[in-house]
Amino acid sequence: MLFLASGAMILGLYGFTVNLPHWDFGKLLGIYVVMFFLVAQILAKVRFDQAPTAPIYLGGALIVAGGLVIGFWRS
Repeated sequence: MLFLASGAMILGLYGFTVNLPHWDFGKLLGIYVVMFFLVAQILAKVRFDQAPTAPIYLGGALIVAGGLVIGFWRS
């Protein structure tokens, strides 16, 4: 029951987070890719004890940088 309640809470917070700001779809997708990458890496470490390698850190830094540019660039 704890996992079910935690999952429902996380899903609700996720929906609130992505729908509250007035982002267009492209910006939302950019931020979503960053969030997916970060959660996947945390899950890989916590659940499967797989530490990121140097290429994953480098690629992840590029993904995060790209998400920040997409999400916060003012044109």
